[in-house]
Amino acid sequence: MTYKNSIEKFIEIFKRSNLSISKFASLINKDRRTVTSWIDNVTDIEPSNDIKEKICQIFRYPDYVWEEGCTDEEFLKSITQIPQKEVRIIDEDYYGRLKYIMEIEKNRRFVIQAQFPGPMYRDTAVQKVYRTKTSKDIEDLKQSRIDQMLRYDYDTTEWYSIKSVLSFCFASIGNFYTKEEKIKILELIYELFNNNYNKKLFLFDSFSRKIYGMETTYISINVKQKILFFKSPIESVFIEIRNKNLVERMHKYYSSPIEAPSHVNFLESVKIIKILQDALKYNNDIRQAYETINRTTDYGELFYHNLSLDLQKEVSDPKSGQRRN
Repeated sequence: MTYKNSIEKFIEIFKRSNLSISKFASLINKDRRTVTSWIDNVTDIEPSNDIKEKICQIFRYPDYVWEEGCTDEEFLKSITQIPQKEVRIIDEDYYGRLKYIMEIEKNRRFVIQAQFPGPMYRDTAVQKVYRTKTSKDIEDLKQSRIDQMLRYDYDTTEWYSIKSVLSFCFASIGNFYTKEEKIKILELIYELFNNNYNKKLFLFDSFSRKIYGMETTYISINVKQKILFFKSPIESVFIEIRNKNLVERMHKYYSSPIEAPSHVNFLESVKIIKILQDALKYNNDIRQAYETINRTTDYGELFYHNLSLDLQKEVSDPKSGQRRN
């Protein structure tokens, strides 16, 4: 059975309480008639937030049991198992980690990427960046992940630092890609994100303020289930956090144009990806790419910040009226 709304969840909690309707009603400070109307499904007026909080307090359930994203097995686990700590270590092999990511990001994802491009886009265009041996099960799971990401209707919001994008395009050190592979990856991302409101790409200026870790590790935020996880410095370990306030605060931080780091909005980000693709195609260097971005968009200042001090002396100053978000 699915448990999608609060009344269905209320009925299941009542059944598992093994209490009479009168006793259950007295515990949540409601009259017997109201409780009966929910149990018998004769009303569609859902329990109030006060009642939900009271039930969680009495039965020691985590408050996220009432969230829209907490359904089916997740809901049953929440009311039948001892509540998990807010921080959990996920220590799995590659297959287990990938399966965990796919489960948490099954319907949508909101991620801050450690580097550009994301692994699935990289593996779509360039099959063997890291020379590691994998099993057929892993390759099949990776392909399922790629298929999921490439679906037009898959909801994804992705943040990359401008530094990581420029490094991908122009760095001579620590760069795994040939010119042709870079162009292929940029073309793939452009085609996926252009004119698709299911997919949003943001480029942020990691030099605009002190941001520790945001451009060095993969962070995935599931605000519906109140879960976020990130990759630890140990490759095989994920850190999962279920602190509702922290998850909501992180999501709000990167969802708010005011609170988020200075960034390029998702419509202009796609335009800049195209500019960078053309720069590589026509053998333009980082200076020429910057000049085009500064001339044709309102975000030259953010890219100017990501140039070295010596390079800044060789290019035009950011044009006036630049935007921060």
